[in-house]
Amino acid sequence: MPGVPGCFNARMTETIREPWGLSVFGAGSVRVEPQLVRVRLAVDVLKPSPDEAFREAGAAVARLREALRRHGIPDSAVSGSRLKLSSEYDGYGGERTFAGYRCRASYAVEAEALDYLQQLIVDAVEAGAHHIDHVEFDVRDKPGLRDEARRRAVAAARRKAEVYAEAAGVRLGPVVHIQDVDAESYEFGQRRGHGGGGGGSAGDLAPGMVEVSAGVVMGFALGR
Repeated sequence: MPGVPGCFNARMTETIREPWGLSVFGAGSVRVEPQLVRVRLAVDVLKPSPDEAFREAGAAVARLREALRRHGIPDSAVSGSRLKLSSEYDGYGGERTFAGYRCRASYAVEAEALDYLQQLIVDAVEAGAHHIDHVEFDVRDKPGLRDEARRRAVAAARRKAEVYAEAAGVRLGPVVHIQDVDAESYEFGQRRGHGGGGGGSAGDLAPGMVEVSAGVVMGFALGR
């Protein structure tokens, strides 16, 4: 509180309950050209009767499969759901009216023809894929890239620890604690967003690049 001597120092010391050494966060990342793409799409048909909905959706699915085969995508690279039928209504309460029967089937397509992705999506829509829900670029050896990102995260944490130790006039001792931070977690984003990356990449993703990241919290002993 303002005007109370020693209050600020007391509050600060409360955050260090068991002083034992130095704890730092490090982030690392690897950026590579994408090697494959995953597209989530869906056939979605609304018709007055169940028979019409099933028939129209089934025909769209057949056309979609054929379009994917023309792009060299085998059936094994396409995972999908069965045709699902549901009743559709417009409006609410007393104004609610029956709109028809909706028949939908979702598919996930994995392809390596990145140069022809735009045409693939165009052909899929023309064939009857009424919704393109998601497009994700990826790489084949993500575990190997994640390992390299972890090495960079450790190096970033050590560099940061060395700077702190030098600035404080103490000797950096051995590592006494290592904690992985999931790169997909909220904690990782918060730490990295506050400049915790050290050796991590900065700025937005470069167009057409896939980034694999890793984070680590490391504890070091301190000496004199």
